[in-house]
Formats: sequence, structure tokens, C-alpha cells
Amino acid sequence: MSSKLASQSWASKLFAKIGAFFGIIVDAFSSWLETMPTQVTRVVHGLAIASLISQVGIIITGGAVRLTKSGLGCSHWPNCVPGSMTPVPEMGVHGLIEFGNRLLTFVLLAIAVAFFIAVWNMRKTHRSIFTLAWVLLAGIPAQGVIGGITVLTDLNPWVVSLHFILSGTLVCLATILVNRTRRELKQENHQASTKSVGQFATAAWILSMLAVIMGTIVTGTGPHAGDASAPRHLFDPLLVTRMHTAPVYLLIVATIAVLVLAYRADGNSKVRTAAWWMVVVILAQAAIGYTQHFTGLPITLVLLHMLGASLLLVAATNLWDCAVRLPRSERVEQR
Repeated sequence: MSSKLASQSWASKLFAKIGAFFGIIVDAFSSWLETMPTQVTRVVHGLAIASLISQVGIIITGGAVRLTKSGLGCSHWPNCVPGSMTPVPEMGVHGLIEFGNRLLTFVLLAIAVAFFIAVWNMRKTHRSIFTLAWVLLAGIPAQGVIGGITVLTDLNPWVVSLHFILSGTLVCLATILVNRTRRELKQENHQASTKSVGQFATAAWILSMLAVIMGTIVTGTGPHAGDASAPRHLFDPLLVTRMHTAPVYLLIVATIAVLVLAYRADGNSKVRTAAWWMVVVILAQAAIGYTQHFTGLPITLVLLHMLGASLLLVAATNLWDCAVRLPRSERVEQR
């Protein structure tokens, strides 16, 4: 009986020491969080820029995985191959390419965690920035999970499309973060545009997303599947290509409308600059898109088109963010 009591006493002391140890760690971490900035600094803005660059970067590296037929270079998830987290020699260069792309997810995660910690003390005073920070952070594990489903479904084109769309959404969120942190850093007041400019800018953003979504269906119908055994859409390639270009034509109209209205009735110079960037991106993306279509989809041009799609989302989101009227609470934050 005394032996049992002694054993319980020893276990209680051990758990008490473990609890005290974790308590010290939590207190130290809480104290460290309190040292984080209460206003946007150059470091915070730099982390927002790094987040945007890395989100665009992983889209490009993901495209390189598909275009080099390395989509199943790691045949399992979360392991690369059964029994191994890393590629084995039998997988060759395709395993290294796919595994390298997986590792980049941890770079994105590290940047997102660093940004989230950096704005922790702004969670009440800069709510939009803090909200975007944790949504962006939550989106990265979601990227990994959908990427895993992509592998487990042998690169099903619908799942591949979903993976790209989520990545594009995170690019949009990161773009807004760059804008909002820049305004705070430079103490710029958000200059609202006219209602009509905001409406056409919103339409341009929606049409950009539609063009990108339709582009994923074109990709799922095309020859670059990521692996020779991967399934493909059975749509008519010419038909889905025309469906992809339909929102692009409407996007051109919306962008021209923003430009005309911005010069005629809107004194917001940032909207005019953002609209011109949209024009540049649209023209470059159209040139690449038509060239790749009529030259048999060479992988270099396809990869450039993916970069163009990312930049289109950046430009459209930037235009929307410059043109829309912020909610009252956020206008107060911008002062």
C-alpha cells in the first residue's frame, strides 16, 4: 500500500514539474509576444511582400512540377513514397522536383507564422490586417491537404484546378495585405473612388477570377497533365478555350471603363495607376496566351502564362483594393 502511495506521489510530482515547465514556456512566449510592434513597421510590410512573392512563387514551381511530368514524382502523401518522407533514387529527378515543391510549403508557412506573430499586438487596432494574417496562415495547410488529395487522386484535373484556385485566392489576400500594410507604414489615408469606378473595379476582379478558373479547365483538357497516366477532361479543347477567353473580353471592357471614369470623374491617382497596370498585364497575358495556343503549348510559354495569371490576380486585386469604399471601421483604422 505504501509502495502504491509512493508511486502516486512520484507521478504527481512529475506532472506538477511538467506543468510548471510548460507554464514557464507559456509565460515566456506571452512576454515575448508583448514585445511585438503595435504599429506596422518596415519588417511587417516586408513580411507581407515576402508572403505575396512566395505565394506567386509556389504557383510557378507547381506549374514546373506539372510541366516536367513530375506530378507523381512523389506517389503518396504525406510520405513521398510508402515508408519514406523523402524521395528514393528510384523516383529519379521527378521525385526531387515534386519533393522540392512540397518543401516550399514550409517556407510559405514560416513566413505566414512570422507575419501572424508580428501583427499579434495589432489584433484590436488593425483588425483587417490581423484577420487577413490568420486567414492566409490557415490557407497554407489547406493548400497542403488539397495538394495531397491531388496526388492521391492521381492528378484528377478537377482537384488540380481547386488547388490552383486556392493558391490564386491566397495571392489575392497577400496582395491586399501588401496594400494595407503599405498604407499604414506610410500613414496614407485611403482615398475612396466614385461608386461607378468601384463597381467596374469589382467587376474586373470577378472577371479576372472567372478567366483564371476557366483557364484551369483548359489546362485540365490540354496535354500537360503532370504524368502520362493522369486523367484528362474530355471537353472539346477549342470550345473550352473560347469559354476561357469570354470573361477576358469582358475584363478588357471593365478595365477600359475604369480608366475612362478614373480620368473623367475620379481624382484618385492610385486607381489610374492600378488600371494601367491592369492594361499592361492583360496585354502581356493575351500575347502569351495566343502565342502558346497557336504554337502547340510549349512548356516555357505555358509556365509564363501561369505567371501571367498570378500577376493578373495581383493587378486585379490591387485595382479593386484601391477603388472600393472601405467600411467605416476600416476607414478609422487607416487614419
